[in-house]
Amino acid sequence: MAVYQIVKMGDSILKEKAQEVSKITPNIHKLLDNMAETMYDAKGVGLAAPQIGVPKRVVVIDTGEGLIELINPVILEMIGEEVDQEGCLSIPNLVGDVRRAKRVVAEALNREGKTVRYDVEGLLARAFQHEIDHLNGILFVDVAEKIYEKA
Repeated sequence: MAVYQIVKMGDSILKEKAQEVSKITPNIHKLLDNMAETMYDAKGVGLAAPQIGVPKRVVVIDTGEGLIELINPVILEMIGEEVDQEGCLSIPNLVGDVRRAKRVVAEALNREGKTVRYDVEGLLARAFQHEIDHLNGILFVDVAEKIYEKA
């Protein structure tokens, strides 16, 4: 496994829509492994493939309850809303107040190619929305109500 350099704001890949994964191959497994290692090394709670320069619809998340791997994730339902502070490994010097759904229902493929459904709330729901935004070329600073320099 390898730790990758995280792409920083200003790199054009972060503004592009990532491509669907058409086939889950050993390279996708390696990508998931390397993304998880990179996220843990950077002390993040989520990482999208474009953040390491790979324009694929692949996400890893761990908010403290174990690693979640998402391939081609889609949010099916958004319930409620709340504003909370977010940061991003690609924008290390800023945080912002972002309005997100309190709870989301999402579907994705797992590393075996099986469809998995998640019904999540709180920080995990926020992480799902933040990382899926990355796959659509949206950064938290694009949707934040207020942006601050990180203390």
